[in-house]
Amino acid sequence: MASTHSTLKTRQDPSAGPGPLWKPDRRQIEQSQLKRYLDWLFVKKGLYFRDYHDLWDWSTTDLEDFWESIWQFFDVQSYSAYEEVVVKPPSGMIGTRWFTGATLNYAEHIFRNRTYDRPALLFQSEKQTLEEVSWAELERQVAAVAHFLRSKNVRPGDRVVSVLPNIPQAVVAFLASSAVGAVWSSCSPDFGTTSILDRFRQIQPKVLFAADGYTYNGKPIDKTDAMRDLRRALPTVKEVVWLSYLDPDSELENTVRWSDVLNDEAVEPLVFEPVPFGHPLWVLYSSGTTGKPKAITHSVGGCLLEHLKTLSLHQDVRPGDRYFWYSTTGWMMWNFSVASLLVGATLVIYDGAAGHPNLEVLWNLAARTGVNHFGGGAAFFLACMRAGLNLSGRSGLEQLRTIGSTGSPLPPEGFRWVYEAVRKDVWLISFSGGTDICSGFVGGCPFLPVYEGEIQCRLLGCKLESFDEAGRPVRNELGEMVILEPMPSMPIHFWNDPDDQRYRSSYFEQFPGIWRHGDWIKMTDRGSVIIYGRSDATLNRDGVRIGTSEIYSAVESLPEVTDSLVVCLDLPGGRYFMPLFVVLSDGLTLDDALTQRIRQALRTQYSPRHVPDAIYQVPVVPYTISGKKVEMPVKKILMGASPERAASRDTLRNPAALDPYIELADTLKGDVMA
Repeated sequence: MASTHSTLKTRQDPSAGPGPLWKPDRRQIEQSQLKRYLDWLFVKKGLYFRDYHDLWDWSTTDLEDFWESIWQFFDVQSYSAYEEVVVKPPSGMIGTRWFTGATLNYAEHIFRNRTYDRPALLFQSEKQTLEEVSWAELERQVAAVAHFLRSKNVRPGDRVVSVLPNIPQAVVAFLASSAVGAVWSSCSPDFGTTSILDRFRQIQPKVLFAADGYTYNGKPIDKTDAMRDLRRALPTVKEVVWLSYLDPDSELENTVRWSDVLNDEAVEPLVFEPVPFGHPLWVLYSSGTTGKPKAITHSVGGCLLEHLKTLSLHQDVRPGDRYFWYSTTGWMMWNFSVASLLVGATLVIYDGAAGHPNLEVLWNLAARTGVNHFGGGAAFFLACMRAGLNLSGRSGLEQLRTIGSTGSPLPPEGFRWVYEAVRKDVWLISFSGGTDICSGFVGGCPFLPVYEGEIQCRLLGCKLESFDEAGRPVRNELGEMVILEPMPSMPIHFWNDPDDQRYRSSYFEQFPGIWRHGDWIKMTDRGSVIIYGRSDATLNRDGVRIGTSEIYSAVESLPEVTDSLVVCLDLPGGRYFMPLFVVLSDGLTLDDALTQRIRQALRTQYSPRHVPDAIYQVPVVPYTISGKKVEMPVKKILMGASPERAASRDTLRNPAALDPYIELADTLKGDVMA
């Protein structure tokens, strides 16, 4: 709640474990965008807050005033005045409307930052050296593609889809789609054709942007035949724009070449189509590992406000900063990183493998381009840690202010590695949210310290709590992550979801009217959050729930173990069986001595309940394309479900990774499940 103003302080229990890994100094606090916002609230609204937690209380208690302040602070431009900030339905969150009557354009807010002082984009790939794209060139290309779309009768609400690598052309195509009011949707070219069709068929696209292939781990991967098959299977697609990315001479019949679109002499100046605040901006997709991917649709205005708030206030991205987040075009972090252009950053893009030719490639890119904000998946940072990478004192990384981690929980040893091997004074932001809101629920705060294994805070405007099974808020114990109030970037709907049935069943079944996200978390007394993994993959030992991240942290700290996966199987008679699967360093075999070391590590670091019932050596752990361990499909396979029904292989980074678990299923069925 608003209170008497004083120096911003943090709440913490001095007896609660080791001290922080990082604390902001007064200069960092005073120069932060969040401090600018607080000062603005004081001057414009007469509001004072003792600390971040009081500010958060206000932001989640007075939704209308908070979100209106975000609109005003960032000077959001609308072609028509809004009538009401938020209109809630009689019950629940589905159907909440925001800034009714407002009309605006997402891409237009990006181009408010056009300047001659710095480039818009910096791009590098495995096969291409660093390239700059100026704001003038970006605007020219977006204008050309928007002109093409309009000439092909693409109108607001029509769907434009892309199967492009993470390259500047993907950014251009998205911005052009947004400029004309179309609905954007993207899949990475490493998706299988069936997986792409499962997504795009739902939304009936009108235009497809496609590339002839991509490069990964030094190998060119041709996708020409796959794109031909894709076009044939999408009858609603009227136009295909073909990008010769691998081979300048590649062709696909009955397509329009990207170069011809850009060189059309009839191109007009870039014009932006005003659309309602709640107009769909893009469609993102759930992983689809266990069923048809959900086509999650977000609004133009909701994403605009959420991205301005999160990137500026919670990550402290400022005009002129250089922003990099390693991603593919099939992950929501691509959309989120493009949003850094909203706050005046230069977006740094990389296309290729994060470990080719070695794990220093992305860090070298950051040093060369003077990246201020470096982001990636937790798995990448853990791979750097296990490889013994030491970047301390590396020339070129002096400009690095934040390191962002997401995709899966970053364990304490990952935190320690960043501060020991990268920079002692860098601000590590562990960030968690997801495709569901194309942003975060929890993340960084420039006023608060960083403790190992802990996410600093709940984000402003996000009324997040941890619930026990009875739906009661809990602290310092494991609970379900829930959201009690709507947020503007929550889905406006799932595409082709009559009566919002899939939408409701995805989030609101366990606690009616309350968003259950599916993460297993602990809220601490100092306001930080620890995520223990997906709650549907939670381990149950003697009635006590255990987060999978604890198992992985302990097991993967052993030098012999390079990766691991754990599940808990429900047996007849209320019994449980918890197998642990480990991938070992090259040439090693799981023997009795290593088995005992693994068991002892779990027992010592956590408890006897964390010790598995059996340990198996496997050649690989299955991951989704976006980098999440595939726990639930493996559990279903081991409990007897058919592999085809348990998981869609097209959604996996390595489809063959399921085979060892399919082979083990028969063994477990005879030895354990009886």
